[in-house]
Amino acid sequence: MTQPQTELMTSSTGTEPMIVAENVEKWYDNNFHVLRGVSMTVTKGEVVVVMGPSGSGKSTFIRTFNALESYQKGSITVDGIKISHDLKNIDAIRREVGMVFQQFNLFPHLTVLQNVTLSPIWVRRWPKAKAEEVAMQLLERVGILSQAQKFPGQLSGGQQQRVAIARALAMQPKIMLFDEPTSALDPEMVREVLDVMRTLASSGMTMVCVTHEVGFAREVADRVVLMADGLLVEEGTPDEFFSNPKEDRTKKFLSQILH
Repeated sequence: MTQPQTELMTSSTGTEPMIVAENVEKWYDNNFHVLRGVSMTVTKGEVVVVMGPSGSGKSTFIRTFNALESYQKGSITVDGIKISHDLKNIDAIRREVGMVFQQFNLFPHLTVLQNVTLSPIWVRRWPKAKAEEVAMQLLERVGILSQAQKFPGQLSGGQQQRVAIARALAMQPKIMLFDEPTSALDPEMVREVLDVMRTLASSGMTMVCVTHEVGFAREVADRVVLMADGLLVEEGTPDEFFSNPKEDRTKKFLSQILH
């Protein structure tokens, strides 16, 4: 078996690097080594799907891209801005990076429209009228314009996750991160969220998605990456990754998720 690949990787789909992670190391409580020198480059307009078993470090890794997780060694540069401990630096990166989580994290006391307009008004300093106009366009784009005046508790899980996507897009990010966005949904609601993500990918958005949705990865990803035990084990096009995996660890993982 060849050694896991941890060298800097780039894709042939684009030229302008949007995320450059080099030899990223992270420990929890100084004894759990969750990221072990992981390197990856994501280029403009590229869609990268990150897969791996539970505890592999994949969610931790993408959360370092907008400083939701710190790291101890290595470097991460996002849209030309190197992540540091400077709060202004972190704020600048977070304005360019939207994130959608497993849990929807919507404010239950605010309407759908208010949830989507909150950050543009407070962070981007947009006038309320502009924020609402953009929000309504985004709600239409994700197929829930008719739900604008409802509260999150009145929506299905799939509808709430589409609100969360619209909320992230309202900040007009250059990069979208998805951390297992369908894993908390009932099976019949998964498709509607994946359809929104497909549309977003086809628009040219740079995306990094942690997901086990094989159909989505086959159809939409430019590159699929496997992480295990804090290492980047293998990467390739969807066809290469699913049809002709090279590493034993990848073959084992795929045998567990492909039926």
